[in-house]
Amino acid sequence: MKDLIIVESPAKARTIKNFLGSKYEVIASKGHIRDLPKYTFGIEIKDKSFHPQYTISKDHTEIVEKIKAASQKAKITYIATDEDREGEAIGFHITQALNLPYEKIPRIVFHEITKNAITHSLQNPRQIDMAKVNAQQARRLLDRIVGFKLSELISSKIQRGLSAGRVQSSALKIIVDREREIRAFKPTIYFLINAVFNTKSKNKQQTQNNSIEAELITYDKKLEKLSLQDSKAVGAMVEHIQKQQFFIKEIITKSKKTPTPPPFMTSTLQQSASSLLGFSPSRTMSIAQRLYEGVETNFGSMGVITYMRTDSLNIAKEAQKAAREMIIKTYGKEYVPAKSKNYATKSKAAQEAHEAIRPTNLDFTPQIAKSYLKPEEHRLYALIYYRFLASQSQDALFEIQNIIFTTHNQAHLIEFRASGRKLVYDGFYKIIGNDDKDKLLPECKEGEDVLLHNIESVQKSTEAPSRYSEASIIKSMESLGIGRPSTYAPTIALLVAREYVNVEKKQLVPQESAFKVIEMLESYFDEIVDSQFSAGLEDKLDEIAQAKMNWESVLWEFYQPFMQKIESGKKVIISQKVTIPTGEMCPKCGKELVQRKSKYGEFIACSGYPKCKYIKPTQQDMQSQPQEYGVCEKCGEPMVKKIGRNGEFIACSGYPKCKNTKSLTDKAQAHSVEGVACPECGGEIVKRFSRRGAFFGCKNYPKCTFISKFQPIKEKCPQCGGISVEREYRKKQVRECLKCKHRIEL
Repeated sequence: MKDLIIVESPAKARTIKNFLGSKYEVIASKGHIRDLPKYTFGIEIKDKSFHPQYTISKDHTEIVEKIKAASQKAKITYIATDEDREGEAIGFHITQALNLPYEKIPRIVFHEITKNAITHSLQNPRQIDMAKVNAQQARRLLDRIVGFKLSELISSKIQRGLSAGRVQSSALKIIVDREREIRAFKPTIYFLINAVFNTKSKNKQQTQNNSIEAELITYDKKLEKLSLQDSKAVGAMVEHIQKQQFFIKEIITKSKKTPTPPPFMTSTLQQSASSLLGFSPSRTMSIAQRLYEGVETNFGSMGVITYMRTDSLNIAKEAQKAAREMIIKTYGKEYVPAKSKNYATKSKAAQEAHEAIRPTNLDFTPQIAKSYLKPEEHRLYALIYYRFLASQSQDALFEIQNIIFTTHNQAHLIEFRASGRKLVYDGFYKIIGNDDKDKLLPECKEGEDVLLHNIESVQKSTEAPSRYSEASIIKSMESLGIGRPSTYAPTIALLVAREYVNVEKKQLVPQESAFKVIEMLESYFDEIVDSQFSAGLEDKLDEIAQAKMNWESVLWEFYQPFMQKIESGKKVIISQKVTIPTGEMCPKCGKELVQRKSKYGEFIACSGYPKCKYIKPTQQDMQSQPQEYGVCEKCGEPMVKKIGRNGEFIACSGYPKCKNTKSLTDKAQAHSVEGVACPECGGEIVKRFSRRGAFFGCKNYPKCTFISKFQPIKEKCPQCGGISVEREYRKKQVRECLKCKHRIEL
């Protein structure tokens, strides 16, 4: 008789099965098997008690039956869902679906999917933690109450289809507030006075440039940038300075340590992956999930990173030891500090039982991993791998130098400052690289006379605050205590899906619907969009998880005043829905037709909606008759012209039953790239178009699978002779080799 282990995902089930062999049956629940109903409120509230009406979704019915059958045959049934509130709740709901007492079902947890971790967890089972289950249930019910009741009100007062939520609306207000700042911003013009000094050194051995750029910092008194706003006064200052003789008053040199970065937790991983790799938070978490659940490697099937939903910076002592050994082996003893480095998160509610995100096996290096991981998986894995090694390395050391220039004539105290820096010891930069270039100053001496080679005033303007990116909004949410690691990515994805914000050039741009919703919430439900209120609720949920508060008391404390506001809002909030009578009558029910607005534009519909759903066809609809382009050779239906993101094409009118399509414009056809042969087979490289946009590939596809996102150029890589492309990398134009990734800044 086999023991049964129930996990969340099929990939994790396969990996664990490979470790344990035939003695265990491993089945995946595929996430939550029970939840609140999708289209109804689903909570019965009576006498300050909350009774959720959980149901098993249709797409989980089959898997629940499979788990029931396997559990009845098993000697022992283990719950092995993720060790967070969601995982604990999933495990509890599995026991309820199986009609088993949760107290008697062994619960096992692990932070990494390796054979040792799984074996250790089986030897040390615990009970399901009902405090965590209650915290998850409180959050789920709280979000259902807010989302269901508030969305219903917003839809009735502003526009159908809009929604609100506790975390969602708090995050949206942050984005809207920043946009308000940008719109209200008025730039201020100011000037900087910059000079170039030449040292008079005639040392023949000195080969470096003796020019030093400096900025005016004192003119009778210390200057602030915005104090130089009068162009005439600035012109007079420049004219006066040009007549002066200068010398080096002081050379200030000091050392500055740059501490090692901590290993990743969920929020910092999402931020770094966004800024360095261009991944959205949801994409980052999807890739990290695959790395955690298991891949086939030269060490066997295993999860290659620890659990990726964590707000902890803890590192296991074994992992610290392994990191130190790997640094010594790869970079040398001088890159390892005397003691292992430990980090602490600023969050009071961090789940310190978890670890930070790190590789599970440091011998599985990014170089080896490249053969086993998909390109996007490899990029994220390398980011995690090197960040973890860097966290256990030495600090970097810079030498900071400031040179102060002043005049011989002290009637006016005039001072310029030049700043430079030099990396003295690379430390952890040896592992993760250093994009900050040194700014070296020429050798010079205090008291040395210098020549004023050039001076100019540069007009500047204060800039409006920048819009939030996906990375910066996560950082802001984390600092304000809005949401938790598992909610950052879904919250941003929801705001984009609801069309409250658009992502334009990696910036979150709020749409008009966002302003309308936030304005209404600020007027009538200010606590919902108050970050302190949301953070306070998060703290209470944390206390429920620690069995310090009663979950129903917390819910009731929120529910009663909230529902009073909802009922009041139904009466006092003025509807923003605009309906303009047309004088025409509905052909279906006889009521008057009115002109309405939606997020898709204006339309004419029956005033009897929702009982009557008649919508009058527009003149464009009546005039646009589909032009036929022959008959579909697959099903015999007419072919018609359509427009897609890559231009016009023809498609079968029998869609979706028949999905036959053909190109119609030249844009969809392949264009040859002259002078560059395929590096894999020597064939012709052509430009093609797909639903994801343009790309470059070999004409011999599918025999040859060469592909590039960027257009290959004739110039070959100076290091390996491979094909190069020109692209933007970290806001700079570079020439990059597709083979060895060698980059040359253009």
